[in-house]
Formats: sequence, C-alpha cells, structure tokens
Amino acid sequence: MQKVLLLTPPFTQLNTPYPATAYIKGFLNTLGVVSHQADLGIEVILKLFSAQGLTQLFDALEKAEHDIELTENAFRVYHLRDEYIATIEPVISFLQNKNPTLAHSICDRTYLPEASRFKDVEDLDWAFGTMGTQDKARHLATLYLEDLGDFLQEAIDPHFGFSRYAERLGRTATHFDELLAELQKPDTLITVFLHELLEQKMGAFQPTVVCLSVPFPGNLFGALKCGQYLKKHYPDVKIVMGGGFCNTELRSLSDPRVFDYLDFVCLDDGEAPLRTLLQYLEEKRSLSSLKRTFARTDNQVVYYNGASEKDVAQRDTGTPDYSDLCLLDYLSVIEIVNPMHRLWSDGRWNKLTLAHGCYWGKCSFCDISLDYIKNYEPLTAALICDRIEEIIAKTQQNGFHFVDEAAPPALLRDVAIEIIRRKLTVVWWTNIRFEKNFTHDLSLLLKASGCIAMSGGLEVASDRLLAMMKKGVTVGQVARVADGFTQAGIMVHAYLMYGFPTQTAQETIDSLEMVRQLFENGVLQSGFWHRFAMTSHSPVGLAPDAFDVQRIGPSFGGFADNDLYHDDPKGANHDLYSEGLRKSLFNYMHGVGFDIPLSKWFDSKVPTTTIPSNYIQRQMAQNEDSVRKNAFVIWLGKLPNVEYFEVKQGKKVIELAELHFYDKKHDWSIQLPAQQAHFWEGLFPKIAIHLFEQPLAFQQLQTEFEAAQLGSFSAFAKTPTWKKLRENGLLIL
Repeated sequence: MQKVLLLTPPFTQLNTPYPATAYIKGFLNTLGVVSHQADLGIEVILKLFSAQGLTQLFDALEKAEHDIELTENAFRVYHLRDEYIATIEPVISFLQNKNPTLAHSICDRTYLPEASRFKDVEDLDWAFGTMGTQDKARHLATLYLEDLGDFLQEAIDPHFGFSRYAERLGRTATHFDELLAELQKPDTLITVFLHELLEQKMGAFQPTVVCLSVPFPGNLFGALKCGQYLKKHYPDVKIVMGGGFCNTELRSLSDPRVFDYLDFVCLDDGEAPLRTLLQYLEEKRSLSSLKRTFARTDNQVVYYNGASEKDVAQRDTGTPDYSDLCLLDYLSVIEIVNPMHRLWSDGRWNKLTLAHGCYWGKCSFCDISLDYIKNYEPLTAALICDRIEEIIAKTQQNGFHFVDEAAPPALLRDVAIEIIRRKLTVVWWTNIRFEKNFTHDLSLLLKASGCIAMSGGLEVASDRLLAMMKKGVTVGQVARVADGFTQAGIMVHAYLMYGFPTQTAQETIDSLEMVRQLFENGVLQSGFWHRFAMTSHSPVGLAPDAFDVQRIGPSFGGFADNDLYHDDPKGANHDLYSEGLRKSLFNYMHGVGFDIPLSKWFDSKVPTTTIPSNYIQRQMAQNEDSVRKNAFVIWLGKLPNVEYFEVKQGKKVIELAELHFYDKKHDWSIQLPAQQAHFWEGLFPKIAIHLFEQPLAFQQLQTEFEAAQLGSFSAFAKTPTWKKLRENGLLIL
C-alpha cells in the first residue's frame, strides 16, 4: 500500500491553507489510503519570520554586504535589525490571534520599527474608529511585515513575495529554459528553509508518493525545488504534480527535462488520475491505462489517458480533510482597511465547493473549454451541510469560503434553508454571477444563514461589451442585485476588467463612471481592476478573429501554453489607463474622491464621460422583483403569541386578535380580524423555516387564503399588514 504526502509549495495565502490537498486527502480517506499533508508556504514563512530566521537573514546579508548596494530604505531596515529580531515573534504571535494584548503597544506607534510602508499610513482613527484597536494593530503589523518582505526581496531573494514565489518565472513560461537555469543556481535562504522543512516531513511521514499541488504560477518554482531535492535525496519516491497551473498551462507539455524534477503531471480533477496512478504503482494496472497523466518514456513526454473509468462524482469525493495542517498558526493580516477587501487575507476560512464547474459556462474571456469550468455538477444541500458539520467538528472553526466559479442561486437558497433548519452557526462568503434570481428576499435568506459577503464579475461596466462577453447581465441588473445584497447587510466585491477586445477609450472612462456611481450609492464595497488576458482555452483565444483581435505570440517551446499576446487594432491604448483606474478605485473603496473629475486620475488626456450622473440611481429604482409561480413562502421568525379579544363598535361586537412577535432585536405585533388571525395562526407552522416539512408554494398560499373566504389575496397583499409581515421575515423565494 502506498503512503502519500500532499504538499502545497510556497507561497499561496498567509491566512488560510489552499484547499487542494485537503480535498485530495478527503478523497484518499474514502479509499483507505494513508495520506498526510503540509502547507510548506506558511511553514517557510513562520521559519523565516522568527528571531532565528531573521538572525540568519541579516547574517547572510552581512557576509555578502560588499556585493550588494542597498537602497536607503533597505539600509534603514538593516540598521534596525536588532529591533526587528526582538519584535518579530511577538508580532507573529499577535497575527496568529495568540497575543491580543500586544495591540495596545503596536497602536501607540512606539513598539514597531517603521520603514517605507508606514510613510503613507492612513488615518487609522478614520479607518477603524476609536474602538478598533485590534484591527488598527493588525494593519500596522501587516505594514511591518511588508517592510521586512521588501527588504528580503531587495537584499536576499528577488523572487520573494508573501503570496507568491518566483511568480515571474511561472508566468507565460512557454519554454523551460529560464526555470531550468534558475533551478541550477545556489540555494537562497528561502529554499534552504524549504528543504529543511521538506526533510522533516519526509522523516515524519516516510511517504512513497509525494504530490505537489501547484494552483498558481507563484507555486511552480517552489514545487520544482521540492522535486529537485527529492530526486537527489529520495530517488525511489514518486513525485506527482497537479493543480490549477497544470490544468491551464501544461496541457501541451512536451519538454522531457521537466521530468528530471517530477515523475508524473496530472490534469484536471485529481481524484481519478491519482487513483489510477496509485494502482499503477502497485502494479495493478498498466502505464497506458492511467488517466490524464504525463510521464517520460524513452526520453519522450507521453500523455497517458487510457483509463476507462469516469471521473469521481462530486458526491463521492469525500469531505475535505484539514488534519495535519497547522490551522492555528496562519496569520490574519490586513493589507487594505476596506472591510470587504480584507476577507482574502484576514481570518481562517474553511474552503468548500458547492458545485463543480460553472452553471453558466458562456463567458468569452473564461476557460470554458476546460473541465473545471464546463463540467457542471452540483451537490445536494443536505450533503453540503453534512460536510460543513464534519469540517466544523474537525477544525473547530465555522468560517467558510465557498470557492465556486459561480455559486448557483437555487442551490444557495437550498443550502441557506438547510443551514438555518439545522441551527448551524456558519459565517460564509462566495462568488456569484450578478443575475436577477438574486432577489432582495433571497439576499435576506442568505444573510440569515450566515452570509457576510459576495464577490462577482461586473467586468466591464458597458452593456455592449458585457453582451460581447456573453456575461448574461447588464450594468443595471448588477446595480439592483448589489443593492439587494447591501440592504440585507451583505458586502459586495466586484471584479472589474479593462482592455477587453475592441474596448475604446470612451468605454473605459464610461465604465469608470459607472463604477464611481456604484460606490457612491453604497452598493459596492470593494473592487479590483484586472487587465484582460487572452488565454488559449477561452473563446477569445480559440477564435480571436471573431473578437476583432489577432494573436501575435508567444511561440510554444514545450512547456506552458496558456497566456497569449494579442493585437487589438480597434481598442484603446490600454496601458494609459492602468494607474488611473487603480488609483481612483482605491479612493472609492475608502469612501472618498467621488467629486474628483475622472480626468484628474489620469496623466494623459481622456474623454469626458457620456454617462448621466444619476444613471445608477435610475437603474436601482427599476424594480424587477416578480414572484415566480413556483416560488416558496418562508417565515424566518418565531411563531407568534396570539391573543383573541372583542371590541365594541356601537352596538356591534367585533372579534379581533393580536399576533405578537419576538425577534432578536425588538417585539412587534399586528392586529387582524379573528378569522384572518386564525388563518395565519394555522399557516405559520407550515411556513416557519424550522418547522415545515416541505416549503409552501406561493400559489398554494393564495389558494388557501381565498378558500378560507378571507377575500382576494391580491387585495390583502396591498395592506399594511402584508407589508409589515414582509418587512419582518416573510420571504417569497
């Protein structure tokens, strides 16, 4: 029986582990295969940013001082080395939420040494308020770490980054030559630490197979350095590489030199390829019957895909297993004070997938031809919540990031209902499409289940380009959906794009004006501009002529093949807009700069926007919420106390009732005629989310209301009583 070690090479995130190894470990558990995992990224960071690590770092620089010319800022850090060595371990402990009282010393600005990252430090009282001591300190401690990171990159290892390592070498790496040359260079302090930690794992777990997960270009070099060490010191151990980078970049791999560092490269979902590979290593199947796996045979790279088995269904992949990972050692950092933006770096999130692939699968800039997008397969709400409960029990943490390409609204509705019915305490966020099925009522339900934030692709705020992208949304629709989330108390982040084929200067400035208005109206809390990148697996890359662009390179050299260079003769000079878009958005995210003319953000002349100043307000005012025939009626609150009484009106005695409700914040009541009150008293148990067997259909509610001879339901739906119920937890979904 094989023993498997699953590794994430440096670096991905400081605050939470990348989930690929946990997913694969969960699957291997279902097979009874012994496996262990480690995030070498966080472990290298913690080894490096310690008193001993910094001492070695500064000593290494001292030995090489005559060979290095430091900038004034780096020279300052070097001269403050004793202060950095003395403070590093308390700061790391603070960022691990283990030393909270240090916040007071950090916030008075006398404890930490400060370099260039502190020069433009924001008004922290404005950003965090007078009570935000912990957050202020976390932000200052992050700047302190970034100062050290800048120093390390300048003086010791130019490849260093907190969430990436040697990323430049992995980007558009069509040839293996540059990576190979770098692999032959002497080890740096970072790779020395990497090898020491790898040796510890090999000694502790004694695996026969090591799997390297490479989700991003910034993990590739670290993975190859691991492979290089293992080939030298553990030649009998088989080395497998997989992950998002392989799936998108290495589909045409043909350079045999790669396999001096690896034995196998697997593509797409890793469960079935790894299962067949383990069977091959146990001599239970032939090499030719592997699944989606590259190997070197007779010094040639051969793609083996003869397995007859289908991919493992999502329901059979098992629950992600986070054991072995040092979950309490991750760092919660705050790079930007924006409360939505910080979710990517602050807090430890359990990663979970609700549905494999994308239910939309049409966007022309996306890799929709690849399995991870095109093969859509949702899980059931019950199975998802089973996995949520299992993960909470194992990790003792209830924060979840659902890492879907785009979470489907119907599935999110069912998951939210199941979470509430099971009385789970869950805090979660995910990625969506801004489609009209995300109604205001659905937003309220998602919030009640623990949703705190949504991120989604607005991309280009231009209806012409959105149609060309096949996004299936309009700017107005995005505004209305984002407004619904915001009103429900859910933060919204927008992915923004510029430089899409044929995008003009006018459209770029008009997009910025749309974004400005979305922030000014408070329906977006965070955003990020991405420059359009043409990839070989997207509709644009597969048929550039259809989008009026031309592919101009690069030439394929046997290694990576994904990022494409292109010429856009009908589009603007997109380089002119990068800095202005970034700068303006940074201000908008902090609630300032809305009155600054758009032209002031740019160094060169730009067109005047053609978008009316109230465009987004007008779009938000258009109510598109219409009740579907098969909509559910759900009551989020508790059952009311009902008290019947009589009142005299002249000679007439009228029987009335008061329905009194208690919720978390206040008490409230409604008075109804006794007959109506009796109807609602009997209805609430049928629609109360904690009590119903099956949700009641809205059409059935109408039918039962009128069958009880209470008059027209349409007329009742216009009364203050109905309005009050709707405002306090009666949802139509």
